[in-house]
Amino acid sequence: MKAFSKIEVKEFLSGNLKSWSFDGTYISRNFKFANFVNAFAFMTSVALQAEKADHHPDWSNVYNIVNIKLNTHDAKGITKADFHLAATIDKLFEFYA
Repeated sequence: MKAFSKIEVKEFLSGNLKSWSFDGTYISRNFKFANFVNAFAFMTSVALQAEKADHHPDWSNVYNIVNIKLNTHDAKGITKADFHLAATIDKLFEFYA
């Protein structure tokens, strides 16, 4: 899978995934929940979708905050797989927020 250029990534995010940011390596987003249980339930849902897509996030969790970073290591950049998983994650967040 071919990686998008940095300009293409920024353009796609600004038009489609406005809550995500790009640091030149990863697209990322922080998610805040009412409590740890909701944060962990969200992570479980994301894990199931990521496994299904065979595309796994770099992430961390501290109490009610989940930080997610995505890139495609094999392509050394951001690919369609990252955009697709980010959109899926956003939909899951709507359920748990």
